[in-house]
Amino acid sequence: MDDEIQLFRDSDGLAVIGDPAAVERFLVSEGLPSKGPGTRRFGTALGSVAGFAQTGSDIAAGSGRWVKLTKESAQRIDKIGLRKSAKTGLETGVLKGPKGQIKGFVEFAKGAGPFKGNPAQMANIAAVMAQLAMQQIGDEITEYLASIDEKVDDVLRAQQDQALARMIGVDFVLKEAITVREQVGRVSEVTWSKVQNTSTTIADTQAYALRQLDALAEKTERKSKIGELAKASKEIESKAREWLAVLAHCFQLQDAFAVLELDRVRETDPHGLDSHHLGLRAARKNRMDLISESTERLVARLHTAAGTANAKVLLHPTTSREVVHARNHVEVAVVDFHGRLGIERDQESLEARRWKQAAVEVRDRALEKGAENVDAARRLGTETLGRARSATGKLSSGIAERARRRSGDDAEA
Repeated sequence: MDDEIQLFRDSDGLAVIGDPAAVERFLVSEGLPSKGPGTRRFGTALGSVAGFAQTGSDIAAGSGRWVKLTKESAQRIDKIGLRKSAKTGLETGVLKGPKGQIKGFVEFAKGAGPFKGNPAQMANIAAVMAQLAMQQIGDEITEYLASIDEKVDDVLRAQQDQALARMIGVDFVLKEAITVREQVGRVSEVTWSKVQNTSTTIADTQAYALRQLDALAEKTERKSKIGELAKASKEIESKAREWLAVLAHCFQLQDAFAVLELDRVRETDPHGLDSHHLGLRAARKNRMDLISESTERLVARLHTAAGTANAKVLLHPTTSREVVHARNHVEVAVVDFHGRLGIERDQESLEARRWKQAAVEVRDRALEKGAENVDAARRLGTETLGRARSATGKLSSGIAERARRRSGDDAEA
């Protein structure tokens, strides 16, 4: 007798549904986690959706798993060859393998599978997967905020701006709504009435934080004296991380609101769920692009400042180092921030630009200062760039180590 499992994949994760033992064997065979950070019960989420109780006992029992895909695990799943739906954007497939074996899920089953031919259920699956992905990002942002000594709360409480002050209240309201949702399995009209206007406050706060980052970036402009440049760079280094934290908090709350919104649309307009889910995904990407552009602009300005400092390294060695070190520290913070929000491509572009900028600086100094100055500047550039790379590597290792420790202690997600 063969085991069958059904797979659903979107841009963020993979859902595996079937007999619990078969699901476990498949995850092991593909090197995917079945518990801990990055995994969540998928069947339980579907079980709270109206109309799914009769879909199958496996789903009602919560046997399905949702797994956040990394770049490496996504490449392994690519080899399976799932079929993509033009309507929902989901990649799906039903695999079968010899019962009781870890390996062997290599053949597409001819059977229909529990969800084939049911557009409403497919739309529900796509929406639930999006919700699980946003909740996972929310957990990672919570860890990120805790890692910076709760400075985000200090920033919010110290501001006179009303949008920032209201964010504290929005946080409480959304957390309460999420708690009620987890207890009752739905978003009632009463719960929705409490949260439906909170998105405006979140958007106002995000816009304010982005303006603050842009203002920090502008502090390095038109400063030709190395002392002024060092002073501005130090201020950017001390403030940028705090505003990144505020942006991360905004992103987390926007995702929490979207989770509630999808539940509400599922209940009040089930036929529009698929299009609404796709609309929220597009809006979320636009927010990520806006945040990415602002943070990369900040790093680019600091690269320019570091180039100016490197050009004056022989006359002002200590002050020049302060500017370059500030640049490196802010860039590491931005890379960490991008990673928590899932902006992976920007880490690669930042790294590529770093080496391109270093090459341009060396070339320009060769023309202006001569070979002796180039050697000195190159030594400084190589030293500071190496330290930034080391810090980024240690940061990634630290995140991975914390994830491994949590996976050993975590109950099922």
